[in-house]
Amino acid sequence: MLLTENDVKRPPARTVRRLTRPDGASRGRGGQRFLLIGLILASVYSMFPVWWLIVAATKDRVGLYQTNGLWFSGMHLWENLHQLFTYHDGIYLRWTANSFLYAGVGSLGGTLVALAAGYGLARFDFPGRGVVFACVVGSFLIPIALLTLPLYLLFSAIGLVDTPWAMLIPCLINPFSVYLAKVYTEATIPYELLEAARLDGAGELRIFFSIVLRMMTTGGATVFLLAFVNTWNAFFLPLTVLRGEKNWTLNLGLYNWTGNRLESGVDVTSLVLTGALLSIVPMAIMMVAMRRYWRTGVTMGALK
Repeated sequence: MLLTENDVKRPPARTVRRLTRPDGASRGRGGQRFLLIGLILASVYSMFPVWWLIVAATKDRVGLYQTNGLWFSGMHLWENLHQLFTYHDGIYLRWTANSFLYAGVGSLGGTLVALAAGYGLARFDFPGRGVVFACVVGSFLIPIALLTLPLYLLFSAIGLVDTPWAMLIPCLINPFSVYLAKVYTEATIPYELLEAARLDGAGELRIFFSIVLRMMTTGGATVFLLAFVNTWNAFFLPLTVLRGEKNWTLNLGLYNWTGNRLESGVDVTSLVLTGALLSIVPMAIMMVAMRRYWRTGVTMGALK
């Protein structure tokens, strides 16, 4: 039987309709633009003091007071650096070494203590564990300024005022670091691994130093970075417990130079600004060098 052309059903012709963008998508694009503008303004606001500091560090005393503060008026950076490193027998270098000592050694020891304490709270069951954790959480909610005077009275009683120990000992105890270490331990250290190590005859110290610390590299780097930044920027604690200028930090030393300028009439503003610019260089290097660990460590535990 032959089929004619009329017997074959043709498919309906396709109708082309114009797609219109829903109102929700247009509102979403407007929200993205608003967010982008907000981020740009926030970035400009954050970089504005840094730009002013860079420009000011390149000026001499005349250019600092008589020219536009947001643009260059001559390159005197090397002269300012030479004066900074030679002023007062190079005391700025001593303050830099002190800051590295307090921030580096103190943060390293505090990170080790925090990882051990966080590991104990996360993977050991003992009476009063919940009370201890509640005390840890409650203690890092107390401002450090409220603890400075009790620390001074304690160190004064045992003869540690105006010594490096007055800065190093408080750096060893950081409740917030303990909390972070506990969270990282719960996210990265399984119970089964610890039980397998115990069955193989490993002691608790060997498990901690050989297994836990290696698996906590990312979390430990994050804790160390936060502790380093906090100690490097500390001001009120060294102002209280340090007296002699040979034990001062960078922040305290630059603050003292500003006070001497106002009292004795000696203008060291260019040195203060140059020293302030150099003081943020270690922070920037630390952030760039440990960016991978910090970024991974902050997001750890958010997704499983």
